[in-house]
Amino acid sequence: MWNRFIKNQNGFTGLEAAIVLIAFVVVAAVFSYVMLGAGFYTTQKSQEVVHTGVTQASSSLAPSGDVIVEGASSNRVENITFYVTNTAGGSAVDLDKTIITYTDSNDLTTKSYTAANAGSWIYDAVISNGGATNLIEKGEKYKITIKVASLGLSDAPTVNEKIKIEVKPPEGAVLILERTMPAALTDGQYYSVY
Repeated sequence: MWNRFIKNQNGFTGLEAAIVLIAFVVVAAVFSYVMLGAGFYTTQKSQEVVHTGVTQASSSLAPSGDVIVEGASSNRVENITFYVTNTAGGSAVDLDKTIITYTDSNDLTTKSYTAANAGSWIYDAVISNGGATNLIEKGEKYKITIKVASLGLSDAPTVNEKIKIEVKPPEGAVLILERTMPAALTDGQYYSVY
């Protein structure tokens, strides 16, 4: 009778199966915890990327009014003036950190608003809410004047020449203004260009 108990391993098989089952449950729990943690981390990073993408893609500046050029001698342009405002719901734009790129048929130049480029382009508040003078905030309007002679161009734009001005704020989309110079330019006269 004692031999019958020793050779019978039915009870041990059930115990081994329970241990293996518990081991599988513990391993699955640890694995699922790791996978959920990685999933939450990935979801958070995806949210940050989407938020940053929307901020970068949405334009913060919009043109407000005509682009005006001032004529100079020999049918050339002396100054280019345009107005910008903040878009609806756009964040404030720091003009001190803004870059302007000027392109025409002969030249391409990029100027930031720094002491080294002082006088290449200037800005002035037309409508201000009394905040910081370098920030275009909601409801404000600024005039930007590009002094063509200070850009270092090989030749100032002339009659019927196409120009492109890109205003690149530190954050947000680029504002592009493409215009054609008028058919005639007189020294000291102002012209709206389209």
